[in-house]
Amino acid sequence: MLTIDFDRVRIQSGDRILDIGCGEGRHTIEACRQKDTCCVGADFRVDNLTETRKKLDFHRAIDDLSCKSIDLSCMDARHLPFKSNSFDLVICSEVLEHIPDDAKAISELVRILKPGKILAVSVPRFWPEKICWVLSPEYSRTPMGHVRIYKKTSLIKTIEAFGLDFLFSHHRHSLHAPFWWLKCLAGLERTDSTAVNLYHRLLVWDLMKKPAATRFLDRLFNPILGKSLVLYFKKF
Repeated sequence: MLTIDFDRVRIQSGDRILDIGCGEGRHTIEACRQKDTCCVGADFRVDNLTETRKKLDFHRAIDDLSCKSIDLSCMDARHLPFKSNSFDLVICSEVLEHIPDDAKAISELVRILKPGKILAVSVPRFWPEKICWVLSPEYSRTPMGHVRIYKKTSLIKTIEAFGLDFLFSHHRHSLHAPFWWLKCLAGLERTDSTAVNLYHRLLVWDLMKKPAATRFLDRLFNPILGKSLVLYFKKF
């Protein structure tokens, strides 16, 4: 389930790509499927990197990777161990909303990005996220959870202030917004909610089978219900 649109970031052979806050590796794996790339998947949590490694091993076994190299490392987005101007693409998907000092993280992402190259950022969209916060007080109090809700215009201005030009935006994952509203209503820790469990089965089925009907509905409702806001910037 990709949030960043790889068709829009113009990856070239030999590009160095960083997926910061890679989670279980969805964008890292896609980056490794691009021809002759050098990819780094980084996350604050070791367990996420372990899952990413397992998935990479699976894709390698079926000969689905085309990258020159892949490295996985545990690191803090606020203190990146890379030289300035060292990456051709930096992906930061669903990460900034977890970081109290997001300005420090943004400054680091910009520092390591080469001039003329793209930073792709996604965060939860304002109003679907706001509904989650209203429905469930515990939603924003979960350890390592979301510490803020972003508005599109203010986030663009914040990132541009570090020396980038805003290029374009879109929304993703409209089918996921109602799932999280249901989960917040039922209780985040509950596992016996029939509605939540049935909806989760639908999302898993959609992810695995990619049926035309749900793909069409997702695209249709993304401008209205898309849970993720995706922004693309170019460094001066």
